[in-house]
Amino acid sequence: MAALRPTAFTARITWLGRVADRAATLASRPQDSLPLTFGGPEAEAHSGTTRPSCSRVLDQHPRGTEIANVRQLTLISSEEMAQIAADMGIAALRPEWLGVSAVVEGIADFSQLPPSSRLQGPDGATLVIDMENRPCNLPARVIEDALPGAGHTFKTAAWGRRGVTAWVERPGVLRLGDVLRLHVPDQPAWPHLAAARA
Repeated sequence: MAALRPTAFTARITWLGRVADRAATLASRPQDSLPLTFGGPEAEAHSGTTRPSCSRVLDQHPRGTEIANVRQLTLISSEEMAQIAADMGIAALRPEWLGVSAVVEGIADFSQLPPSSRLQGPDGATLVIDMENRPCNLPARVIEDALPGAGHTFKTAAWGRRGVTAWVERPGVLRLGDVLRLHVPDQPAWPHLAAARA
């Protein structure tokens, strides 16, 4: 029995990027296409089947512990980027400042997509959404370099709108203009979630 339900919701890729050397800068460089392997985008700083644990999972693993890499890509919606920019009081937020892999448009409340949802491209390339991405100070520094005085407003403005992290379930190629179809788990929300978060 199928565990994932194809939906009528789609997202069109409007921007692709690659971070070549994270030690040099978080900023990503625009790309026309993004070839994907099981380890993530080719020649990308966040690629690999494993990664050192970071602040997102400190309650589970000491920092630097080798864990499976479910953060091979980050995706954000153009709609949420516009909301962030408006709350920051700037004209526009450039995707390269955020170090994202892809910007998409067409799915409302993109950052709240259910974990384990899939986004599937025309050639079958499939991304598994791990979880909501959390805003941090790293993009704020890049933004501050580009727009002095604006960087400190990013983290608050981006809360709940920073997009999602994802990993590659099926390799392929993402291209500008590709339409990704959303597939969601055919599973009800856990009724004890509120109590677990309390």
